[in-house]
Amino acid sequence: MPLAIHRVTQLDLAYRPWTWPFAIERRAEIDAHFANKQAEKPKLWNGQVLLGRNPVFTADRFSADYFQTDFASFLAWRDRGFIDGSVFNGPGMGALRGSDGAFVLGEMAAHTANAGRVYFAAGTPDLDDLRDGTVDIAGSIAREVEEETGLTAADYRADGPWHCVVMDGIIPLIRILDVNLPGEALRARIERNLAAQQSPEFSAIHLVHGPADFTPAMPRFVTAFIEAQLAS
Repeated sequence: MPLAIHRVTQLDLAYRPWTWPFAIERRAEIDAHFANKQAEKPKLWNGQVLLGRNPVFTADRFSADYFQTDFASFLAWRDRGFIDGSVFNGPGMGALRGSDGAFVLGEMAAHTANAGRVYFAAGTPDLDDLRDGTVDIAGSIAREVEEETGLTAADYRADGPWHCVVMDGIIPLIRILDVNLPGEALRARIERNLAAQQSPEFSAIHLVHGPADFTPAMPRFVTAFIEAQLAS
């Protein structure tokens, strides 16, 4: 699937319980895969997450249905190249941006399922993100940003459109979070917070001013989003 970026102002993300055939039909394979992963990274936990299906873009709105599944099924599906194309991972991502225009990204720690990858504070939504039958992606981002960086909603301005980057198996819902600090000062603040955490999810903080700062550890949806911002 060619990469595409949709800018929308409204999200219509309904929670609709659904039985995922992949999670049922390949249960033994999924459980074995997770057991291997957990042996490598004992802190992995098979909790419940929300994945998406039926994505639709209309004018300034993105609509989709989210359903509940276990992390083990998600991990097996992801690690096998998103083999069921009927579903997608739709995480919320907070693109922290300093007052000098630098984007602030985190490198995932060794104990996480995405060790070494570099992207924005983010997380696949879970049951804590449900509000009256809908998925609260803005709330999910606020929680992930605070957990991963220590910044609260009082530290940044979250407004403007949502940037939905469509790729095979994933549609990150990215929102720019502007912070009234230059990039270096923002990085230093986050690093101080990480140093005080017992088991931080980020092992390092990266600043991106432009393509020269890109690394192979940054997924294509991250670099494509940043390129689009620099071009606008």
